[in-house]
Amino acid sequence: MTTVTDTSTTTEDPYALSHLDALESEAVHIFREVAGEFERPVILFSGGKDSIVMLHLALKAFAPASVPFGLLHVDTGHNFPEVLEYRDRTVATHGLRLHVAHVQDYIDDGRLRERPDGTRNPLQTVPLLDAITTGRYDAVFGGGRRDEEKARAKERVFSLRDEFGAWNPRRQRPELWQLYNGRHAPGEHVRVFPLSNWTELDVWQYIEREGIELPGIYYAHERDVFARDGMWLTAGQWGGPRRAEPVERRLVRYRTVGDMSCTGAVDSDAVTIAQVITEIAASRLTERGATRADDKMSEAAMEDRKREGYF
Repeated sequence: MTTVTDTSTTTEDPYALSHLDALESEAVHIFREVAGEFERPVILFSGGKDSIVMLHLALKAFAPASVPFGLLHVDTGHNFPEVLEYRDRTVATHGLRLHVAHVQDYIDDGRLRERPDGTRNPLQTVPLLDAITTGRYDAVFGGGRRDEEKARAKERVFSLRDEFGAWNPRRQRPELWQLYNGRHAPGEHVRVFPLSNWTELDVWQYIEREGIELPGIYYAHERDVFARDGMWLTAGQWGGPRRAEPVERRLVRYRTVGDMSCTGAVDSDAVTIAQVITEIAASRLTERGATRADDKMSEAAMEDRKREGYF
């Protein structure tokens, strides 16, 4: 009787990258690829968690040298004070260059008109495109991820935009074997998404692993909020609350941050990164689906804005 011996091994490959290492390696490669292909890249940086992780990856990609790109923020005028304070402190800490395009300037001189609902997120497109044109940026890094929203799931890592900043899903290019095509005509530019293949859970696990500091509003804290359209919104000069919307003091946190008029908080007692990760793992709603009113204006709200030049 012949005995067959199983010579296969179950020992893990010591050279295999972990899931987070693979995502980090891909993002670092994307930053370096853009540095080699483009002349004037810029990183969108708002002080939100995705842009914070993106900047952390950029710092890693070019260490010990400084990041060879400037930062750009389109300020709606309704941003959370905690986030703006974090943004400015981070820029100063790393000696970075920051350009801020203010939506309020466009409202003051008549180029934009305030919306009846007070929401300014849709008003960011024109200042963003003007800033890209003025700065002659040919590549613009954004923190968008495919798991956030179905329109963003359609987008490639290198997303070509035409001379008007518009996105055409029919012009998406194949990206086999991590080969990125950055060719563009004069006047066009490319939006670049290093976190495209990350999930919200990946982002938080990476924040935990790297010990990345975030603005405090990402963790549970007591806040004066009011209910509107199934979300807890923060009172502010943007027009809330209305008479029939009583303000309550609740323990909440933010999964995403943006314009205060359309970014909702969620009830939460998660005060540590580990607790946030547990909370997200149990959630069945994406962060934007749960907390962003601007994505609920229509079934194709995000895609419509992207076609106009929004991220």
